[in-house]
Amino acid sequence: MSLPYRQLYIDGKWCDAASGKRHAVVNPATEEAFAEVAFGNASDCRRAIEAASKAMPAWMKLTAWDRAKILKKTAELIRERADKFARDMTMEQGKPVAEAKMEVLQSADTFEWFAEEAKRAYGQVIPNSVPGKRHLTIKHPVGVVGTIGPWNFPMSLQCRKIAPALAVGCTVVAKPASQTPLSVVNIFDCLVDAGLPAGVANLIIGPSSEIGDEIMTNDLVKKVSFTGSTEVGKHLMRQAAGQVKRLSLELGGHAPLIVFPDADPEVVAKAAVMGKFRNNGQVCISPSRFFVHADIHKKFTEVAVEEAKKLKLGNGLDDGTQIGPMFEKKAMENTLGLIADATGKGAKLLSGGKRSTQFPKGYFFEPTILGNLSADARVLTEEPFAPVMPILDFTKLDDVIAAANSTKYGLAAYVFTNDITVAFKMAEGLEAGMIGINDPVPVGVQCPFGGMKESGLGRELSHEGLEAYLETKHISFKLRD
Repeated sequence: MSLPYRQLYIDGKWCDAASGKRHAVVNPATEEAFAEVAFGNASDCRRAIEAASKAMPAWMKLTAWDRAKILKKTAELIRERADKFARDMTMEQGKPVAEAKMEVLQSADTFEWFAEEAKRAYGQVIPNSVPGKRHLTIKHPVGVVGTIGPWNFPMSLQCRKIAPALAVGCTVVAKPASQTPLSVVNIFDCLVDAGLPAGVANLIIGPSSEIGDEIMTNDLVKKVSFTGSTEVGKHLMRQAAGQVKRLSLELGGHAPLIVFPDADPEVVAKAAVMGKFRNNGQVCISPSRFFVHADIHKKFTEVAVEEAKKLKLGNGLDDGTQIGPMFEKKAMENTLGLIADATGKGAKLLSGGKRSTQFPKGYFFEPTILGNLSADARVLTEEPFAPVMPILDFTKLDDVIAAANSTKYGLAAYVFTNDITVAFKMAEGLEAGMIGINDPVPVGVQCPFGGMKESGLGRELSHEGLEAYLETKHISFKLRD
């Protein structure tokens, strides 16, 4: 029996790859293919870029109000189709369908918010310093944008790029992760049905290196927005240098979660477990180093272990599932390596630690908690992206700030305290682009999302996420005497 098949979208048409190649989409819960997609190459990508470039002049000349109508209709269609889109996402990515539906609805919110925010892409009038002159600034769309998204949040992280780019008048060539293309296909179905003109947004599925190289080296592409690993981000920076191509990079993270003794250890432990094991820890802002004050360390750890053991693993489509499979076999093997390294250096395994034996197939891994860790354990020095929760203790505020900052990453950080002085010192001292004080989910479409140090460049969401796709032009007038 043939599998359902979806095509590329180039210049207003759904089309096969020029080579005729197809790529299987595999369900990580069953390890079986359930769909196929066209699998393009550099020539397909080049056609898409050329179509976007051709469509740019007419699209940017539309008013922000006219573009907003299409984007708001897209948001409406995403919401109407949320149940189907959530099931598709669960089947290709693995996360529980309830989590997938939240991501779908957040994606709709992103389209709606940027549709409105683009109406506020203001310039300014600047006071003149020379008689007879007048100065002002206006905003100009940066040009054709390449959007490269990851597999862990396949819809929402593409929408953070596509929506603001389209809203300000840019055109787009979108490249999803090859393993999770259907979520982005679904976005394009909504854009097409909302009336997006031909060529304004184009969808290319294909090998990352080949498609990425075409996007980075083609001088028609003026801006690239990428979410993924720090290593790939550095490679893109080197490629961008030749054309001084604009980049937005949302890269790796290794977020500390710090619990002070005035916080309730039981309440925080429960929140920490849910935050850590959401999407199997395969979240860039997932807390991945847990510093708990010595006074409450024992209680926090006991509750965390108890809660982790209660989590229900299963197929994301099944009722009651809290934790789905890991994304792929390689991720599971990397997790085993992190655990072996930590325990080999003296860490104590408090829960989990192995592939689940409950399921005959699928990349299911037991939620794992480690204690008594050595400072050089890989799980503390590398971005883990895994369902592993290492718990450490501390006593002094300055020491925990130093420990939290002792990494090349600076994406997110979490602090639990009821002391306003401590909260401000932590907010000011931690090197992270996003800090949640008693807030395990410090994310909103109206708030900037991004990191410091090697966690990236620029911000997504918020007005800053809109500015990422705009150039500022200074206009100077010399008036007649």
